Order: sequence, then C-alpha cells, then structure tokens
Amino acid sequence: KSVGIDLGTTNSVVATIEATQPTVIVNEEGYRTTNSIVAYTKTGRLLVGQIGKRQNILNPENTFYSVKRFIGSKMSDLDEDLTKMPYKVSADENDNILL
Repeated sequence: KSVGIDLGTTNSVVATIEATQPTVIVNEEGYRTTNSIVAYTKTGRLLVGQIGKRQNILNPENTFYSVKRFIGSKMSDLDEDLTKMPYKVSADENDNILL
C-alpha cells in the first residue's frame, strides 16, 4: 500500500494506491479535500481543516494557513506582505522561518 499527499496552499488531498487503483481518503467531515488550515484553540486543542478555518474568525493569531508559501524559504526571501499574517512569522538565527 502506498500513500500520496497533495499538499495544496488552499486544500489538501490524501490517497492510497492498492495494486493499481488509487483511492482518495475521505476526511472526518466526509469530504475528499481538506482545507490546508491548522489551528490551536486557546486551550491547546488542535483543529485541522474546516473546523480550523471556522476558528480563524475568533482566534486568528493561532490559525495557520498559506504556510506552503514558506516551505524552503528564508525570512529574507519573503515579500513584506507575507510577514503581516495574523499569526506570528519570525526568523531564527539562521534566517529560517518560524511560525
């Protein structure tokens, strides 16, 4: 069995391949795609997908989205607008991006 992940900026999909047939894995809400959003509640509970997206209105500083744009980049590579997200975007001593 193989697993494939399409990590999209907006939505993500996970599929398995058995023999030669791919099968998309349905998420907890019954959908074949999942919003590429991860959020932490104020109590530290992890929320992924649509439920995390709903949390963005009440707790934007702990709701992470569009993070695919940061993969492989240094802080100095970012457009200034990307550093103005509602969640904290900073750099470590090697200019790696920290969220």
